[in-house]
Amino acid sequence: MDFAFTEEQEAVRELAARILGDLSTPENLKRVEATEERFDRDLWRALADAGLLGLAVAEAHGGAGLGFLEACIVLEEAGRVAAAVPLGATMVLGALALSRFGSPEQQLSWLGRVVSGAAVLTAALAETGGDPWRPTTKATKDTKDTEAGGGAWRLDGAKAYVPAGMVAELMVVSALSDDGVGLFLVDPGAPGVTRRPQEATDGRIEAEVELSDVAVPAAAVLVAPGPGEAALAPGPGEAALAWLLDRACAAICVEVAGACQAASKLTAQYTTQREQFGKPVATFQAVGQRAADAYIDAEAVRLTAWQAVWRLANDLPASAEVAVAKFWADDGAQRVVHAAQHLHGGVGVDREYPLHRYYLLTKHLALSLGGGTASLLRLGEILAATP
Repeated sequence: MDFAFTEEQEAVRELAARILGDLSTPENLKRVEATEERFDRDLWRALADAGLLGLAVAEAHGGAGLGFLEACIVLEEAGRVAAAVPLGATMVLGALALSRFGSPEQQLSWLGRVVSGAAVLTAALAETGGDPWRPTTKATKDTKDTEAGGGAWRLDGAKAYVPAGMVAELMVVSALSDDGVGLFLVDPGAPGVTRRPQEATDGRIEAEVELSDVAVPAAAVLVAPGPGEAALAPGPGEAALAWLLDRACAAICVEVAGACQAASKLTAQYTTQREQFGKPVATFQAVGQRAADAYIDAEAVRLTAWQAVWRLANDLPASAEVAVAKFWADDGAQRVVHAAQHLHGGVGVDREYPLHRYYLLTKHLALSLGGGTASLLRLGEILAATP
């Protein structure tokens, strides 16, 4: 693994850092948090104008033709400022899935709109009390389908914690049929789809989505359910879902890594300026030890996150590395933000001070698609299945 960015990747990082740093300020975040959407559309347009939303989209659709790693560079910078924009939902859950599995017609319909910022995409993968890798939302073949060759489906079930679910124009929905798992493109405004807002820990508005006999035409099937190519091999839908979930979890981890680094930096600045008994509190042994432990945890969160991203970006097996990274994004990140608040004293719980956003962001993201315990259980399954 080589964690050094190329010249092109470093340029992406610098551009993203400048735009996000200039526009996602504490003052602007406070303004956005007072709105119903909790979505900074001015920042979204600026990111689109700079070409950052289309980094992982092919040049044929107006994108930069780069990849998952470059998209994660932007996500890490977004985590550093707790940006109120659905970057992970659109760039990874939506655009990346369409780029990999979408038909030419599906890609033509949506990817250009992602690049321009005209469309917000997402994926409905989580279910209350369930395992995203084992969806229970039901997909049944549409017996009323009269198209040549058939291929239409009906969906029934409920999805929870759908990121950007109230503002998205398209959702990738995972569902289980008698033939296996499938991925379907669903219009949130289609008949039978009901959306209810869910406020996340950090104030972001997600969605609870109810699907009642929702018709999915053949043209909106992203990956159809079916058997594997060999006995006991996962079907195409199971493989596609695992592919998407690995990247979704890795993207969450790099955003958490950005938030941890920002919280650590803010704490270092505060403790070197705050004086007690005529000395900066950073010079006190207990403070230094706590800060050092938080720094080590923050580095571990970032190291494991980028290890997973690098392997995924190079099409290497990475499920175990993703599970390890997701564990650290919960366990290690919580120690970082708790230490940051503790070392800030009373200032750490002041909601007018920016630290609380990193605390809430890591709390929210750590549980998205399964927390630390779920990650360890998944890692155990992977190790147990390894010869």
